[in-house]
Amino acid sequence: MQGNPLTNPNFRRLFTAQVIALVGTGLSTVALTLFAYDLVGGNAAAVLGTAMAFKMVAYVVFAPIVGGLAHLFPRKSFLILMDLIRAGIVLLMPFATQVWQIYLLIFLLNLFSAGFKPVFSATIPDVVPDERQYTRALAMSRLAYDLENLLSPLLAGFALLVVTYTGLFVANFVAFIISAALIIVTQLPAAQSIDRLGGLGRQISFGLLSYLRTPRLRGLLALYLAVSSASAMIIVNTVVYVRENLGGSESDVAMAMAAAGGGSMIVALILPRVLDVLPDRLVMLAGSLVMAVGLVWLGTGPTFTAVLAVWFVVGVGWSLVQTPAGRVVIRSAAPGDRPAYFSAQFALSHACWLIFYPLAGQLGTRIGVELTAWVLAGGIVVFTTLAAMLWPADENLPLVHAHDEVDHEHEHVHGEHHNHEHDGQEDQGPHSHPHHHSQQKHSHAFVIDDHHMAWPQSSRP
Repeated sequence: MQGNPLTNPNFRRLFTAQVIALVGTGLSTVALTLFAYDLVGGNAAAVLGTAMAFKMVAYVVFAPIVGGLAHLFPRKSFLILMDLIRAGIVLLMPFATQVWQIYLLIFLLNLFSAGFKPVFSATIPDVVPDERQYTRALAMSRLAYDLENLLSPLLAGFALLVVTYTGLFVANFVAFIISAALIIVTQLPAAQSIDRLGGLGRQISFGLLSYLRTPRLRGLLALYLAVSSASAMIIVNTVVYVRENLGGSESDVAMAMAAAGGGSMIVALILPRVLDVLPDRLVMLAGSLVMAVGLVWLGTGPTFTAVLAVWFVVGVGWSLVQTPAGRVVIRSAAPGDRPAYFSAQFALSHACWLIFYPLAGQLGTRIGVELTAWVLAGGIVVFTTLAAMLWPADENLPLVHAHDEVDHEHEHVHGEHHNHEHDGQEDQGPHSHPHHHSQQKHSHAFVIDDHHMAWPQSSRP
């Protein structure tokens, strides 16, 4: 089928590895909840909340560090090692006897997840270089995340009929091992050679600084502030609104959460065709406003039946924003720099959730769910407007820019920015030696990299 990435056997293996690891992680999340209750009883919620905070800190602090250094390691070996380490950590969880041990294991597990996930995401566009197929790969990834949220609790419930929650940790261990095995038998294209300028600090900060210097990515970050506002509202306040305001049951809460997942999944199925004809920027800005509409609707105090429609609408909106995000990132980075950019995206997006999870909870408690919905809807409108201002509408035009005269040394190949002789011979392969760049002014599709550290003001050649 034209545009179907599953016809690519390497992507098929990687996608299978992703789904298996996601399901395993979902089972482990359920197991952790039960384990915390066994360990501390009524204080389980506080323990889990703190554990999730450690998770977010691991994501936000360490993803840029790992992404900045990822180019120094063979990525296939790196991904396999991350899976094996995560498998070992999960297997240790049932042996924890103190709360601090849970915190440590959760932190370590997500530290290595912060290494695996962005590098894995940066690998997919190399495995699926065709843009139409890559768009469909992103949609399938979105579906996988939504299905994991919907199915993992159900699978855990069936599994707990025959095993204890310790068995769920073992299942996650097995899932990571299978993921590693699938990556072992996958042929990954050779990573783009890169010899980044500067010392260790420069290596680590490269992705984060480059991301924040790219206008469309600053716009994407503003949209993630909107997504985190809406998703935090759903995750934190659904149970309060359904149980307290409407007098609903636990199953009603699950149905409301499922409605959001359903909206997200339907969009993921149809969005690739939409993106064939409409630009990412337009679709993502529209999706952000859809989320605002959903929260405004919630602010009117809807009945339970209407709540299902509200959460469906919000799920539609956040999928319209999140599904194309990978396309925006790869358009903004040189191939060899993708792990650093995806790591920055991973860290900054989770920083947004780190802000809005507690904010949504505190506002919901202090001013009520309906008023909180209005406040967050207003914030989403502000974030959407900011994104539209930061993300140029003519983003794909070549940009005129000037290069100062410079002498330096790094690995390079000959091309537009390196065109010099070696004893009269042009060396076409990657090589490193001191070389000189003359002052020049030219135009081309622009990304932030070692030779383009500031975004030019001009937008047209």
